[in-house]
Amino acid sequence: MKNAKHILRPWAMFACMGLMLPLLHADAPLSEKQIAFFEKRVRPVLVEHCYECHSEGADKLKGGLRVDDSESLRLGGESGPAIVPGDVEQSLLIDAVRYESLEMPPEGKLPNAVIADLIRWVEMGAPDPRVGKPASSPKTAVVDGRSHWAFQPVELRQRPDVKDRSWPLAEADFFILSRLEHEGLTPAEDADRYTWLRRVSFDLTGLPPTADVIRSFQEDTSPQAETIVVDRLLGSRAFGERWARHWLDLVGYADQIGTSNNVFAEHAWRYRDYVINAFNADKPFDRFVREQIAGDLLPYGSAIEQAENLTATGFLVLGDVDIVEADKAKLHVDIIDQQVAKVGKAFLGMTLGCARCHDHKFDPIPQRDYYAMAGFFHSTESIYKTDRGVWSDVTAVGLPETEPQQAARAERAVRHTARLAALNEERTQATARKSALDELLKNENAPEGETASRDELMKERDQLAGRIGTLDRQIVHAEFFAPTVPQAYGVRDVAQPTDMQITIRGNPHILGDVVPRGVLQAASATLPDIPKSESGRLQLADWIANPDNPLTPRVTVNRIWQKLFGEGLARSVDYLGLRGERPSHPALLDHLAAQFMRDGWSQKQLIRSLVLSRAYRMSSRPNERARAADPDNRLLSRMNPRRLDAEALRDALLAVSGQLQQSAGGPALPLEFPENVANIDPKNVNPPSFSLAKWRPEQAFQRTVYLPVIRSRPQPGPAELRNVFDFTQPAQFAGQRPTTAVPTQALFLMNSPVMKQHALALSRRIMQEASDNESRLQVLWLRALNRPITGQEAQEAEVFLTDDGEDGWIELCHAVLASNEFLMRL
Repeated sequence: MKNAKHILRPWAMFACMGLMLPLLHADAPLSEKQIAFFEKRVRPVLVEHCYECHSEGADKLKGGLRVDDSESLRLGGESGPAIVPGDVEQSLLIDAVRYESLEMPPEGKLPNAVIADLIRWVEMGAPDPRVGKPASSPKTAVVDGRSHWAFQPVELRQRPDVKDRSWPLAEADFFILSRLEHEGLTPAEDADRYTWLRRVSFDLTGLPPTADVIRSFQEDTSPQAETIVVDRLLGSRAFGERWARHWLDLVGYADQIGTSNNVFAEHAWRYRDYVINAFNADKPFDRFVREQIAGDLLPYGSAIEQAENLTATGFLVLGDVDIVEADKAKLHVDIIDQQVAKVGKAFLGMTLGCARCHDHKFDPIPQRDYYAMAGFFHSTESIYKTDRGVWSDVTAVGLPETEPQQAARAERAVRHTARLAALNEERTQATARKSALDELLKNENAPEGETASRDELMKERDQLAGRIGTLDRQIVHAEFFAPTVPQAYGVRDVAQPTDMQITIRGNPHILGDVVPRGVLQAASATLPDIPKSESGRLQLADWIANPDNPLTPRVTVNRIWQKLFGEGLARSVDYLGLRGERPSHPALLDHLAAQFMRDGWSQKQLIRSLVLSRAYRMSSRPNERARAADPDNRLLSRMNPRRLDAEALRDALLAVSGQLQQSAGGPALPLEFPENVANIDPKNVNPPSFSLAKWRPEQAFQRTVYLPVIRSRPQPGPAELRNVFDFTQPAQFAGQRPTTAVPTQALFLMNSPVMKQHALALSRRIMQEASDNESRLQVLWLRALNRPITGQEAQEAEVFLTDDGEDGWIELCHAVLASNEFLMRL
């Protein structure tokens, strides 16, 4: 790529800064991911195998070593420090569990997987949140914890007075301006109209505005211009496609079940499409909650509504399920743990999984509260044992059909029966002819009545053998994919619901007390009565979506704010517990949460009010005084700039180059190709699996949300860009993605064949739409960067266009698409 003095800065110079990030943040507080790793993978091992001899409660402390708090573990005992963060070889704990110079625990060497977890923990820097005094008793912790801000009732706060009453455009603006005025700061100036339009287009739809939309908006100088744009964006299908992806990050969605043998989740797409439709229909969020937790138990008025309700429960089972786990008791409690953790994070902003083996060490969540919640899912069928070896599978539920759907399926069944009959008939004839040839060819001499030579007959027989093999595969494939009642992954109540027993240290084979089903005591002490014949998921859903539950509306509003402003009012968007960050504007968060419920839990109404606010309209350029007083922009004196995420970046590349194709949803994996599916024979011990060798041609040009998400390997095919730009791994539940800046991103943008293909498509489109270089540059800047080109940029662009003809335009388009400005939402 050619050089130019000042033309759009390439991402490379920013990405290289990523090399310094570990040094810059060495003293940062522990991340939620680090804490979760310790609580799930390290603490239970220490408790089970070490505390008996090496804790404050040990009858006799051995070797002077305690491992029940972080400081003691690092100081070590008589032999020296037990761990050296980041240095596996110098950590005596690792030496001991490896059975090298020391051998611990003495009763037997730990499993290799456990040792690997401890090694990984030390390599991570041995993050250990155990500081301070031992935790209070569960009862005391719950009572004390109720004073935490997140557990307090939500109140509709009155907007504060402000000095500059001309600045606010929405209720939220009063809260922000009041805080700024109190600190002696002023808000940034408004962003220009081009920047605002690009910002709101990406935030609401994940796509840039078209050139026609930009021109129309610039010509509309009425006070309603912004409102017209926002209402159009909220009403587009692209809105649901964008915001559904945010939610799928919290679900652990993928088109693959577990990570073993590439088992495809053939029905997963129905849940993805359900979420897209729910956002586009502005389904009230409290209803959205109830359907995903207990849709199978809700009343319905039509086949369509019932199908939606059943499909919604896929929320509970579309996670990383280890379906090859031979210990079915372990698999059962592990998926329950996943469901409890997912419900806790997605709806309540709490890390409930930390209380599986012990009382939560930070939050007022005793272990009994965990098992009270787990009881709902203990009484729910989510997985079942198949007839294939040790394999299990996720529960699939049949969906009701409307009369037109039934008629359409009947027509498909007729065509399928005819095709299957034709395949069988062809196989019968081919088999008969091959058998005849086998008999003829047993004779050394040429068979009587045959005019063909022996070589020709042998060639025909071999061709028939190959054709019969192909027909066998096609018949098995056709039988496997026969038209049936549509299905979706979901759940149902077990025949005899029961409460769950505590699993000692998470071990399902060592059981403790039975805990009655219930909810978090710190958030609410009441739960509707549960009928004996039901799991209680409906009552759980009602409790979560109850306006008296202070967590759900706060978590939801805080996440929506984060998607629009870059950071949540409380920055730890997935965790509002005691160790989470307090909101920068608590009164604003409460006001929005209360208004959200008053507006019928409408996410579109909330989003609309926020993007039409003055705060959302601010420029991302800080003034010097605000930068010095508030370097992290916690007071919101300006907009937070941020990079496009993986989906928005890929979709934008398709859109500006004119290649984007619309999709109505449907299966992401191209299962219609027989060569893409293996093990579909019911007699095979392994379950059906898929290959990613073949794609539908149109998938390369569809929005990223419709492409398959794979668990066992990097994201394949047309969506490989996701591997480079911080796509949430489907084994995680994440309300906010990290944003990294690393050299591999710059190398991808500069050298990837994908980027060169987009640059070629864009250059050809530009050259078709305008006849001279000056007009083409105007079109290029407007399409790609959504603003007019400046005079200086036009001069610098000429460097690319001197003598190279089309090649120069391709290079220029590549430079623009790889620029920092194209990658940013300012």
